[in-house]
Amino acid sequence: MTHALVLVAQRIALGCLLLLAVSAVIFAGTEILPGDVAQSILGRGATPESLSNLRQELGLNEPAVVRYFHWLGGVLQGDLGNALSSGASISEAIGYRLANTLFLAAFAAVLSIPLAVLLGLVAVRYKDRFPDKLISASTLASISLPEFFIGYLLILVFGVKLGWLPTVSIVNENMNFAERLTAIILPGVTLTLVVLAHMMRMTRAAILNVIEAAYIETAELKGLGRFKIIYKHALPNALSPIVNVVMLNMAYLIVGVVVVEVIFVYPGMGQYLVDHVAKRDVPVVQACGLVFAAIYILLNLLADVISILTNPRLLYPK
Repeated sequence: MTHALVLVAQRIALGCLLLLAVSAVIFAGTEILPGDVAQSILGRGATPESLSNLRQELGLNEPAVVRYFHWLGGVLQGDLGNALSSGASISEAIGYRLANTLFLAAFAAVLSIPLAVLLGLVAVRYKDRFPDKLISASTLASISLPEFFIGYLLILVFGVKLGWLPTVSIVNENMNFAERLTAIILPGVTLTLVVLAHMMRMTRAAILNVIEAAYIETAELKGLGRFKIIYKHALPNALSPIVNVVMLNMAYLIVGVVVVEVIFVYPGMGQYLVDHVAKRDVPVVQACGLVFAAIYILLNLLADVISILTNPRLLYPK
């Protein structure tokens, strides 16, 4: 157990260092973008004096290194600054938008994770038979299609042709839980179809790898049913790679929602980022990039920790 805790501590320290490095890359990436932020805010008709005053006000005259550490210090205190386009607090805006994105990602995860495990179990139970081939073909077809195509196809069928669901996923604080669920069904199903295939195929591969072990053959010789062997003996021992895949896809659900949110005009982090990229609002772009990076690193770190804690060879080393 001590060895496992040491590995967990090392992963956490590595995650913090990686996030620090990513913050520097994000800041440097926005700094080297062509154009003048002050000019884009004031427009072409701005006078040199007004441009100089705005640069002084925004701190653009200071060296990039000084501005980076000033920005990083604010981030560590929970202050992401103010948007250049509106002057509103970025922290407050991201708090609301991030809650919407997490709600959408949680909805997709609740649909996709149990369905992926169930389809993986069924595919293993009927390996190389019709159910396995049908599931594999369907999931391969869904993973081959880009998010925007799936989203527009669902809008066309269920929103325009059938009229069952709203084509635009507008949510607000006054909506109750049922209304919010109705509004996010189409983007949630789009995300589910995108990540379902990968999780299902990895679940199938992990279980098939475990089934070749000697103790599975012993269970078969005892007369246990095929599905019971898979569910009771193979699945628990295949959890480590499955958890890794689930966490990686959860990270994609949260970080990769930009296209889906833009398609459905959903007020989440992705839509917020795209809107302010168009306005060249550098502080918002930096803040959104850092939040996405932090979530992705956190979920990958969580996957590593769970893998370590569920590995008996690490918990009980010889």
